[in-house]
Amino acid sequence: MWLAAATTGATPGAAGQAIGYPTLFLLVFLGALVPVIPTGALVSSAAVVAFHQTAPLAMVFVFATASLAAFLGDIALYWLGRRGMKSKNGSRWLEAIRSRAPEERLSQAQGKLTDHGVAVLVLSRLVPAGRIPVMLACLMAEWPLRRFVRGNLPACLAWAATYQLIGVLGGSLFKEPWEGVAAAIALTVAISATPTVWKRVRS
Repeated sequence: MWLAAATTGATPGAAGQAIGYPTLFLLVFLGALVPVIPTGALVSSAAVVAFHQTAPLAMVFVFATASLAAFLGDIALYWLGRRGMKSKNGSRWLEAIRSRAPEERLSQAQGKLTDHGVAVLVLSRLVPAGRIPVMLACLMAEWPLRRFVRGNLPACLAWAATYQLIGVLGGSLFKEPWEGVAAAIALTVAISATPTVWKRVRS
């Protein structure tokens, strides 16, 4: 909905917003469970369109929707991971987490988690590809769900604010919303690809 509205330059009305916010929530929630959806780009794109809207609360709604969806998605994934850790045969969710956490990154995450605790969890959402290794480190350290929730809440708030700021910057630089959306997507993709590129350059 946001991308279509940005492309046409139209301002979505109440009906469009009623569809758009639940869609953003669902996609970010699913992106937390299945880390293949570019949730950062979604939040930035939504922020671009909200920036160009006349509704004063549009930015607040985008922030609240994105942060809540990310928070609940992380909690659900961590709960499923804990169930997998306690199961004799594990679970497909735990296996999915393990498959996305290389041994080198996992070792680094475990060391930092031991040294700095919850602060590492907060920062992990802001570092590209940092969330899953730290979450797995928390699972292996047998963090209770309550402790993970306390650290994950500020992490999701900071994540939503960061990608929304990227969208606002993109929206403020261009007159047309679709140009801001394109710039925000390009920037978020570049940020996500930075660790991979840096690793290849070093090797």
